[in-house]
Amino acid sequence: MIRRFVAFSCLLLITGCAPQPPGEFIPYYQVETTKPYDEVLAELEVAIAENNFRITGHSRIGKVIRDRGTEGFPDYDTIQFCNLTHAKTLLLMSPHSVRHMPCNVVMYNFRDKTIVSTHLLPTDTENPELNQFSTKMNMLLKQIVDFAVEQ
Repeated sequence: MIRRFVAFSCLLLITGCAPQPPGEFIPYYQVETTKPYDEVLAELEVAIAENNFRITGHSRIGKVIRDRGTEGFPDYDTIQFCNLTHAKTLLLMSPHSVRHMPCNVVMYNFRDKTIVSTHLLPTDTENPELNQFSTKMNMLLKQIVDFAVEQ
């Protein structure tokens, strides 16, 4: 029993100290605002469209849970969106980048604030062209989020 515990503890220690493979860490960008939730959601949809993206999915998780009988459950939304030109460029540079698609924004209320968060593309891969593209896309994703939360 003690041997198993020691072996398991060593395994956790070794894997916990393992270096992060380049390009595997998925950063995110998050902002918060006191702006009403519905306004942020509407502005987010506008910002996505104005930046030439198409909304491919919208999950209204909080609303669905309320509709199933849990009164007062807070809002939680996820919005997926894509631009096929950007998608093609990204996938031609790296087929493995499909795991970062589509673009995704999450929204929820927490402590009287609306939180908006999006995953960013990794910019530390071994492909400099991909890193440059990802840097530009990350700036665009941040602009979309920032537009939605502006007062």
